[in-house]
Amino acid sequence: MDKIRHKLFQQVSGSSPVSVANGSSAHPDTGESDADLLDAYSRAVVRVVETVGPAVVSVVVGKNPRDRRGEQIGAGSGVIVTPDGYIMTNNHVVQGAGRIEVRTADGTALPARLAGADPATDLAVLRADAGDLPSAAFGDSGALSVGQLAIAIGNPLGFDSTVSTGVLSALGRALRSRDGRLIENVIQHTAPLNPGNSGGPLVDSRGRVIGINTAIIPMAQSICFSIPANTAAWVLPQLVADGRVRRGYLGIAGQSRPLERSLVLALGLTGGHAVEVVSVSRESPAGRAGLRPGDLIIAINETDVGCVDDLHRFLATWPIAEPATLTLIRGRQRIRLPIIPIEAVACPAVG
Repeated sequence: MDKIRHKLFQQVSGSSPVSVANGSSAHPDTGESDADLLDAYSRAVVRVVETVGPAVVSVVVGKNPRDRRGEQIGAGSGVIVTPDGYIMTNNHVVQGAGRIEVRTADGTALPARLAGADPATDLAVLRADAGDLPSAAFGDSGALSVGQLAIAIGNPLGFDSTVSTGVLSALGRALRSRDGRLIENVIQHTAPLNPGNSGGPLVDSRGRVIGINTAIIPMAQSICFSIPANTAAWVLPQLVADGRVRRGYLGIAGQSRPLERSLVLALGLTGGHAVEVVSVSRESPAGRAGLRPGDLIIAINETDVGCVDDLHRFLATWPIAEPATLTLIRGRQRIRLPIIPIEAVACPAVG
C-alpha cells in the first residue's frame, strides 16, 4: 500500500519528496522544507510590522471642534508619512469632521487638523501637533506584481494595530470616488479589511507603503481595494502646499455616446464612441471656445476621447491655463477648437 501511495504521489506531483530530519518534506529544487518557507513568511511579516507599525495611527473624528469629549462620529486609520507629523488617510474618514485626534501605536493621543483633502482620489492629509515621529516611506506601485505579498495594518472596528495579510489579486482596477470621478490603477488585494481599516497602509514585504486602503465589497470575501502609492505620492505635496489638488475645468456636462458606423468610416475615426455635449456653461472655457450642445468630442490634444473619464484623465495632468485643442464632430464635419482649461473651484461631476 505504501508503494502504491508513493507511486501516486510521484504521478500527481511530478517529483518525489525529500525527507528531512524533522519528518517534514523538502522541495527538491530548493531543499527548503515547508516549515522553512512558513518561517521565512512569518519573519517577513514580523519585520514589516516592526518597521511600519509605529507609523500607523488611529484617526478619531468628533463633531464639536471645541469639546474634546464630544460625540465621536467616525474612526479610521492613517499612516505618518513625514517625521514632522503629516499623516495620510482617506477623505471619507475625515469628511465633515469638527475635531480630529490621532492615536499612535504606543497610545499617545495627539490633536490633528486637516491639511488638505482630495475627494476625487478619496485621500486626505492631516497634520499632527508633534515632531520626530516614526514615518513610513512610499514604494513604487507601478512596479508591483500580481501574487506578491500584501500586508494591511490598521484599526478595524476599534481593534488597534491589527495586521492582516494576503496577496495582490489584480492591478489596474478602476474605482469610482464619491464625487463620481474614476480613480485609476487601483490595487485589488486579499488582505482582509473591515470598517476602521480605511486610510491605513498596504505594505509590501520590504516595508514600503504601496497603497492606502480605501474600500471593500460588502458581503464578498477578501475583495479589497487600495489607492496606489504613486497616486498618494502625487497628491500629498499638493495637499500640503495648497490644501487641494488643482484640476482643469472645461464647463460642460456630457455623456458617452456610440458613433454611427457610417460616420466612423466616413471620417476615418479610430474609436467608436465620443462624449456628447449635453450642456455648456456660458462663461466657462467651453462656452468661450464655442462648444454647443450636441457636439461630439472625439479627442483632446490628439488623445482619443470616448467617455467622460477620458476627459478627466487628461484634465488631471494637463497644466492649468495651458491651451489645448478639442477635436469634435458637429453635424457630420470634423472641427478643431482651441480651449484653455481653468482651475476647477470644486471637483465637477463631469468637466
